[in-house]
Amino acid sequence: MATYAQRHGLGPLGAGIGLRRSFYEELPRTRRSLDWVEIIPENFLSLGGRPQRALDACVERWSVLPHGVGLDIGGPDALDVDYVTALAALVKRVDAPFFSDHLCYSRLGGVYLHDLFPLPFSEATVEHVVPRVREVMARVEKPFLLENPSYYANMPGGTLPEADFLRHVVEQADCGMLLDVNNVYVNARNHGYDARAFVDALPLERVVQIHLAGHTTYPDVIIDTHGDRVCDDVWSLYRYVLERTGPVSTLIEWDQDIPSLDAVLDEADRARGVLTEVAAR
Repeated sequence: MATYAQRHGLGPLGAGIGLRRSFYEELPRTRRSLDWVEIIPENFLSLGGRPQRALDACVERWSVLPHGVGLDIGGPDALDVDYVTALAALVKRVDAPFFSDHLCYSRLGGVYLHDLFPLPFSEATVEHVVPRVREVMARVEKPFLLENPSYYANMPGGTLPEADFLRHVVEQADCGMLLDVNNVYVNARNHGYDARAFVDALPLERVVQIHLAGHTTYPDVIIDTHGDRVCDDVWSLYRYVLERTGPVSTLIEWDQDIPSLDAVLDEADRARGVLTEVAAR
């Protein structure tokens, strides 16, 4: 059976990093190896100025993939059609092969919460989310991926295991999956389950992109901060995933305590090395 990526002609892009504000000037001029760039579309929906110049320069060199935080695909409010329309225009403008957002809610009563909140893992939530995903895909007219979020408490009303919930949503909506390997690791540690068994239960044939990131460990919880290098355990889990999926477009997320561009590109180099090893096998 063809994978989601194969059905939509989406080959692996290699290793990428995010276009962050501190890199607007330096990234477009780098001579280091880089395969693609991810953007947070909310930072570029208003055209003009320094962000737009940086984006245009990146589009000239690399594939650019929008990864949103404001779609609110699982929230109780109606979809923000104006937002989706602007997102569609941006996706078309950068000629993105696909776009993504999080399987969560981020808006309540018309107010954006500036965070990504988990959904109840239930059949009712699946029934709520699936038609919204289909509407977004119809409006944007590009393949769409949903990311598994990190979460620190189980929402009331859950009736499904998390992996089953993810599978039901992406299969019934017929969308792809952005597998955040660090989120799997963080959730497994915080909630006491086996990360590799969780990966095995996922619809891996729908994984089109992977996120890798650092986190912060406290005595009683691990927080998905995106503020450090990828730890060895997450690299190991990443290899485990790729052994089951084959090479997948991989992003290094670094959003807090952002170091030099070279430091982030070093992490992308490491991911590219793993991708190359997996492809060679």
